[in-house]
Amino acid sequence: MGNEALIKVTAARAADVCTQYELAPEAADRLDDDVTAADYLSRLVEGGQFGDAAQFLSHALPKREAVWWACLCLRATLPEPVDAAEADVLKAVETWVYKPVDENRRAAFELAQAMDFKLPSAFAALAAFFGAGSLGPPDQPEIPPEEALTGSVAYSAIHLAAIRDKPELAEQRYQTFLDRGLDIARGGTGRT
Repeated sequence: MGNEALIKVTAARAADVCTQYELAPEAADRLDDDVTAADYLSRLVEGGQFGDAAQFLSHALPKREAVWWACLCLRATLPEPVDAAEADVLKAVETWVYKPVDENRRAAFELAQAMDFKLPSAFAALAAFFGAGSLGPPDQPEIPPEEALTGSVAYSAIHLAAIRDKPELAEQRYQTFLDRGLDIARGGTGRT
């Protein structure tokens, strides 16, 4: 998996990240109280648990980076011809990643809502929407999202990208996606 530090992962222990979601039994078997995020990811990858590794990393990354990673995974599996609505949502989510202001976050959410959340890119938009700000209308009291929502929904987008149109390629896609996610965790762009 490489020995470079995961500088974007700030949790001291993997267990601190794993409190945000329910682990699969096999993933829980590889976790102990003092294992670092990098070592836990290595355990999962070495055990062939690529989906569990992606789920962990989507929660371990900062929210903006998790959303960016989801966008990269979705773009890698866009079917040809590309659905215009899906491309528009991805572009809007990427706009939020580059400039994470409320206007961009809400614009991505509105595009996903307009497509009735029917395409995988809608999950990237939801992850961005849950990444900051309020869940309520802008002129109402703030309703903060729960901390784990971005990671959970970003993982859903990544999972949908892995199984999109060719589920038999999921394991291979997860491996490629993890390479990109780890590059992001190390401070890169994920475009490896």
